[in-house]
Amino acid sequence: VSMENSSAVTEFILLGMTDNPWLAVLLFGVFFIVYIITVMGNMCLVILIRISSRLHTPMYFFLSNLSFLDVCFSSITTPKTLANLLSQLREVSFLGCMAQMGLFIIFASAECNVLASMAYDRYTAICHPLFYHVTMSRFHCLLLVAGCYLGGLVNMVAVTTSMTQLSFCQPRTLQHFFCDIPPLLALACSDPWLTQILVVGCGGFTLVTSIVVILISYVYIILTILGIPSASGKQKAFSTCASHLTAVSLYYGTTMYTYLQPSRHGSQAGNQMVSVFYTMMIPMLNPLIYSLRNEEVKVALQKILRNSP
Repeated sequence: VSMENSSAVTEFILLGMTDNPWLAVLLFGVFFIVYIITVMGNMCLVILIRISSRLHTPMYFFLSNLSFLDVCFSSITTPKTLANLLSQLREVSFLGCMAQMGLFIIFASAECNVLASMAYDRYTAICHPLFYHVTMSRFHCLLLVAGCYLGGLVNMVAVTTSMTQLSFCQPRTLQHFFCDIPPLLALACSDPWLTQILVVGCGGFTLVTSIVVILISYVYIILTILGIPSASGKQKAFSTCASHLTAVSLYYGTTMYTYLQPSRHGSQAGNQMVSVFYTMMIPMLNPLIYSLRNEEVKVALQKILRNSP
């Protein structure tokens, strides 16, 4: 392909999910409601953790960061998707596409790291309770969260810088509803081997290290819980981990299905549905999971509601 054709691509067209106008309106309504619930649910959880003194602990500090990331994660994809569902013009500029992809990488990587930090927090609380307040001091928690965001930033700079060096060919249509890495690489007419290596290296390192931390933490947690003599003690210890395990299973399950498939030639509709789940549905479900399955959050919320005028 000539450089003239490749350099002419200054914008992309997001094909989205459907060309059926009635289905587009239906999806718009559903996604709009999901987005409103996502923003309100997560921001309410952040505010609740902020104003409730009983929730000023490392676990809820990480949870507030997870909720903040969920709002950001959903906001970089959902508003553009909503606009495209009601528009015939689905163009996105080259810089806008790179910006969306870069922010997606930051928040996705940071969410992996925060989930791993939450697992380490539970490991310290259950396996080493006497040293918990020293190990998980405010300073150490701030360092962990800063490392979570820094890791996402490094991944973004590496992948986005490499992606901007590629030449893209006509047609400029992306088989997706947002600027994701696989459909962008499919449009590259220059050799994308370096970008693919960076994607696998950065994404793989983040995914593997966070999963290893989570698995090792829960191996020790389970062994410690099994050593607790009373059934009520076991139930209490496990209940502090149940919400986190649910969130981890949903997030990593859908992410690995999307990005670790041996072939990208599967069902495009199926891949998009999974992408919808982890970009829109999981950010909505996380505050519900942590509020409905967490007694401390429910007690703090009830206390604030009772004291409100």
